[in-house]
Amino acid sequence: MDLALPPKVTDRAYARLAEINEAAGETKALRVAVEGGGCSGFQYDIKLDEVREDDLVLEKDGVKVVIDPVSLPFLQNATIDFSQELIGARFVIENPNASSSCGCGTSFSI
Repeated sequence: MDLALPPKVTDRAYARLAEINEAAGETKALRVAVEGGGCSGFQYDIKLDEVREDDLVLEKDGVKVVIDPVSLPFLQNATIDFSQELIGARFVIENPNASSSCGCGTSFSI
C-alpha cells in the first residue's frame, strides 16, 4: 500500500518559477489546485498567487509552490514539473491518482 505523500516539485520547476518571479520583479508562489470540470471530470488550475494561511507550502531556495487543503488529496504522491518542448513550455503534473487524462494534460479523472 502506498503511503499518502505530499507532491514533489522538481528542481526544473523551482528553477523556472524563480526565473518567472525574477522577470516579473516580484515573488509569487506557484499555486497548483484541482477543480471540477475539464473534459475528464477534474482539471488543474496552475497560477501565480499569494500564500494563504491554510496552504501546504513546498519551498526550495525561497521559491514556493502552494496547494490548498481541498486539492491536496487529489495531488498525493504527484510530481510537479516544468516541461519545455517544441509545442510549448508549461508546468505539468504527473499524477499517480489519475486513472485517465486527456490529451491537453490539464484534465483528468480518478
